[in-house]
Amino acid sequence: MVYYSDKNITVRDMTESDPKAFVEAERAQGWDSDVSTFEKRLKERDEDRVICLAADWCGEPAGYVNVYPTYEHGAFAGRMPMIVDFAVLIKFRRRGIGEKLMDAAEKIAGRYGDEVGLGVGLHSGYGSAQRMYVKRGYVPDGSGVWYRNSVLGEYEDCCNDDDLVLYLSKKLGGEK
Repeated sequence: MVYYSDKNITVRDMTESDPKAFVEAERAQGWDSDVSTFEKRLKERDEDRVICLAADWCGEPAGYVNVYPTYEHGAFAGRMPMIVDFAVLIKFRRRGIGEKLMDAAEKIAGRYGDEVGLGVGLHSGYGSAQRMYVKRGYVPDGSGVWYRNSVLGEYEDCCNDDDLVLYLSKKLGGEK
């Protein structure tokens, strides 16, 4: 299914050929990428547990995001739809691809609830996403920082890696 299309950007369902293309592109830009993560998502998609979206820029894979109607982890476990693993390849940023992916993801999430959640990493590699989420109206849930799927207690040590996240949510406006 195609969720959005213009002369440059297409947002569509992820296909079986996308994981390899994304892994190669992510590794080329220095990210630690593994095809098993994508394969897991596609398996969950086949089980009707997640909607996996991909975005193309002029026919070239450029970004992706996943929407879970029900998610079992994190601050919003079982309470609301979740947007998980949002990414736009570095060379395609600042072209509106992330906005179109998020528009589609929020519209899908709106079919399952009036609020959507997500977790965002805290190191500088997530800076662009952090700024975009705030601009889109996402606010922290108040549970504090999470590390490796648990609330990080006051004064506890942690590592500023991909497992250190802040959960945010957004009220959706009548998208059902």
